[in-house]
Amino acid sequence: MSRESRMLAGILLVVLPSVMYGGLTILTLLTARAPGIADNPLRHDLWRAGHAHAGVYLVLSLVMLQYVDQAVLPPFWKWLARTGAPIAAILIPAAFFLSVVSPDATQPNGLMNLAYVGAVFLAAAVVSLGVGLIRARA
Repeated sequence: MSRESRMLAGILLVVLPSVMYGGLTILTLLTARAPGIADNPLRHDLWRAGHAHAGVYLVLSLVMLQYVDQAVLPPFWKWLARTGAPIAAILIPAAFFLSVVSPDATQPNGLMNLAYVGAVFLAAAVVSLGVGLIRARA
């Protein structure tokens, strides 16, 4: 594993407990029937989805790092394959959390567009890694 991949893996592993803490916080707010969380279905669902996406994308990031250094890619595409999923792990959950900051939100605000930006990073990362791994076979 390259130095860059090892460093990013270390950072992701250090960050992962914050996602776990976030899940515990959301669970506590929901079970305590905190006003503005449990009684707002939209906020409840988006916060839960934000937490789930953060955890899944962080784990996906760690898995992808195992393959990045084996891919045959130019430096920019290798960088994108290495960092696209962690960027998505920030932007997509941020869209879910920040688009319903108001306790009485009835629809997401414009910050939901961060999810689309994150999805582009994620798609570019997985496609570039896939292409790089296919090219490595030859």
